[in-house]
Amino acid sequence: MKLTPGSRWKSAVCDAEVVAVRTPAGDVVLACGGVPMIPVKDARPDMPQLQSAQENAALLGKRYADEASGLELLCNKSGKGALTLDDRALTLKEAKKLPSSD
Repeated sequence: MKLTPGSRWKSAVCDAEVVAVRTPAGDVVLACGGVPMIPVKDARPDMPQLQSAQENAALLGKRYADEASGLELLCNKSGKGALTLDDRALTLKEAKKLPSSD
């Protein structure tokens, strides 16, 4: 799939939804719960739902990144599935530390 900044994606197996903030060049496979994500406007296929939360499940309001490709996503709806890009787990992006104002 070709990702573009601002594009919205949802999981086919849980409630997770993300917005692409920074995207890599070329085609990639963005997945949640081990199943490729689909555009938000598309209907979810008849697939089994995840029964339990996976480690590193998508969390509302958090940013996820893949340093190898430069991908950055913002999670706008949490879900039980873990986010991956080309079978690599996405990492939670930490907030930058601000300098003290002493």
